[in-house]
Amino acid sequence: MPISILQKIGKENRNHLFSKRPETAQETIPVIEFFKDGIFEIESNNKDTRKFSKCWQFTDINYSDLADDMKRATFEQYGEILNSLDNNSITKITINNRLLNKEEFRNSILMPIENDQYDHFRQDYNMMLEEKANDSNGVVQDKYITVTVDRNDIQEARLFFNRINAELSGQFAKIGSRLKELTLSERLAIFYSFYHPDDDSPVPYDAEMEMGLGHNPKDYIAPDGIGYNDGYLKIGNRYARALYLRQYASWLNDDFVTRLVDINKNLVLSVDVIPIPADEAIREAENRRLSVEANITAWQRKQNEQNNFAAEIPYDMQQQRDETKEYLNDLTNRDQRMMLSCLTMVITAPSLEQLEQDTEDIMATVRAAMCQFGVMQMQQLEGLAAALPYGTNDKLDRINRTLTTESLSAFMPFNVQEIRHGGGIYYGQNKISKNLIIVDRKQLQNGNSFILGVSGSGKSFTGKNEVINILLRNPNADVIVIDPEREYSKLAKEFDGSLIKISATSDTHINAMDINADYGEGANPVTLKSEFIMSLCAQIMGESYLGPKEKSIIDRCTNKVYAKYISKGYKGWIPDLKELKREIERQREPEAQDLAVALEMFVDGSLNTFAQKTNVDTDNRFIVYDILDLGEQLLPVGMLVVLDSILNRITANRARGRQTYIFIDEIYLLFLNQYSSQFLMKLWKRVRKYNAMCTGITQNVEDLLRSDDAREMLGNSEFIIMLNQAPTDRFTLAQLLNISEDQQKHITGAETGSGLMKIGDTMVPFINRFPRNSLYELMHTDPKEKEI
Repeated sequence: MPISILQKIGKENRNHLFSKRPETAQETIPVIEFFKDGIFEIESNNKDTRKFSKCWQFTDINYSDLADDMKRATFEQYGEILNSLDNNSITKITINNRLLNKEEFRNSILMPIENDQYDHFRQDYNMMLEEKANDSNGVVQDKYITVTVDRNDIQEARLFFNRINAELSGQFAKIGSRLKELTLSERLAIFYSFYHPDDDSPVPYDAEMEMGLGHNPKDYIAPDGIGYNDGYLKIGNRYARALYLRQYASWLNDDFVTRLVDINKNLVLSVDVIPIPADEAIREAENRRLSVEANITAWQRKQNEQNNFAAEIPYDMQQQRDETKEYLNDLTNRDQRMMLSCLTMVITAPSLEQLEQDTEDIMATVRAAMCQFGVMQMQQLEGLAAALPYGTNDKLDRINRTLTTESLSAFMPFNVQEIRHGGGIYYGQNKISKNLIIVDRKQLQNGNSFILGVSGSGKSFTGKNEVINILLRNPNADVIVIDPEREYSKLAKEFDGSLIKISATSDTHINAMDINADYGEGANPVTLKSEFIMSLCAQIMGESYLGPKEKSIIDRCTNKVYAKYISKGYKGWIPDLKELKREIERQREPEAQDLAVALEMFVDGSLNTFAQKTNVDTDNRFIVYDILDLGEQLLPVGMLVVLDSILNRITANRARGRQTYIFIDEIYLLFLNQYSSQFLMKLWKRVRKYNAMCTGITQNVEDLLRSDDAREMLGNSEFIIMLNQAPTDRFTLAQLLNISEDQQKHITGAETGSGLMKIGDTMVPFINRFPRNSLYELMHTDPKEKEI
């Protein structure tokens, strides 16, 4: 008895999908109706039901970088995804290679020229980016899964797809991939980019609005024209060819698909999967085995008739017996399913000569794996429709292959995770694919970051690279740096920043009492400022000396000294610590006198640098706080004042609609003190709603991780750059950030500028070899190079 699904497909495909040549390009699109939720009703010869499809995009995982045991586990998990597919649906897994066009590259990656004094830096940076892009394959690879089902109407189809969405999302999450349900506009964009690859700046298409106006989406996605030939198509001004996997090897490596698509070509590859119900699959396997046994019995009978009783069964028959026995065992004992599958591919090229060369290159790749591709003669339109993620599977009955789950899993669609955020910053190249890593921290759940590495690993260079990118790219963003090692002075001078050197003997001052109307997060700003003054006094006096009475006195006096300034709308003369001390001295409580005496050294004594009016430009878009000369006595107080000054700035920036990036070099210093650690922890949690992002940089990872506050901040940061790590640091980071042993190799003995990035939930190994241009001279801190 034949498999029922084969009977059904054969019946549907008695008439070709394109039984007569389409007269227009729109007629080559096998969609009857587009629905606003992204569902397509596709053409079918089955008059009993209607055929609907829905598409999801899924993210890649770092499969090729896994150790053998982890690869095996992931391979098995992918098999579970295939086993979970619905018997009554057809699933198409698609990999879409599209070359990054020049306009997209310029708009999303290159720095725009602003016609100012910094354009020579932008030009050097753009030249470097173009060189790096040339080293990569220049391909954007999108991956989709399309499910097609027969249903009576759209409502039944929606119920089915809602269930499939939940099931697939859970299955892909287990493997570390995220599934995204595509809207109608997003799904149409796939076909538009395929049919119009040379459109550098496509006009955004609002499918819902256009359909409301009575426009057919086919008019948007259709190419300018399609020319038909036996072995290729002319789509617009490009040539295309549909291929299919005609001959399968007896055994395939799990990198077969990766080798096919890991080329610098425009192509679409799809694998169609139709699960066979278990009872039919077992019956089919048993029939195959019985057929083989019948052939062997007939052969033996013939040999016996010839008195050749000692004849051994021919090798090919014995092999068929073993294969059918193993196949049946797979289905009954090893949780394998029988799948009908076919692999189709469409490649495109700008000329017929190039198409022939690309075809031969791909054929050679397939032959190396002991397989063969065939050209879909007289069926190029059907092949095009089958390869693209419409959901149609016309001609599948003629080119399908019956595979087990394990055999089908060899068509592994996962390879390596790529990060390319539009409008983001370049941080290096993916160590595996050599593609550019472009990250926009604003697109992450939170933009907070850490840069970690031993001395000489390139952490300061990495931080400066980001600072320069922000200054050159984003005129609506301000950058603030806390610099304990005097490494950013050159940048401050080059980019007209405010270099604020803070020490007991410095002639630059920051008023610890500075405040603005937005300081209080919508509440009374003085309340929050009073808490800061309490922390400052606790740092000076010691926590044990600051009881409820002292806190009440500080709160009372803080409100009094700010009363006049606030009454004038936060304009005029801002109070300072001297005024606060005088107000405390006026209080009658004996505790007030103790407070005044404790403040004396920091107000009227030798450490009074924060008790005077601010005399530096704290409104510059680039500020570097140089704290190298802060002595041991002044450092804890100084760090609190600097952090509070930064809080003032980011709250003011939020009111002005500006972004703020804060970089804290050798951040471990702030965690050596309880009050600066607590203040920083609160700042880290709050900056996101201020439209700001913090970055901590340190080589002393072990010291950093001794702080519970630091560990919590690190665990809650979405962007972490890990350069070469000391063994103890590497072990601790692996536990904290769930870094596998296989991933740890990228931060073990790594070359300068290389390591591992945590970008959201994604771990990406990277390298960053920067050319020695004008920007390199600004950023490097290698003493050996300074001596040259």
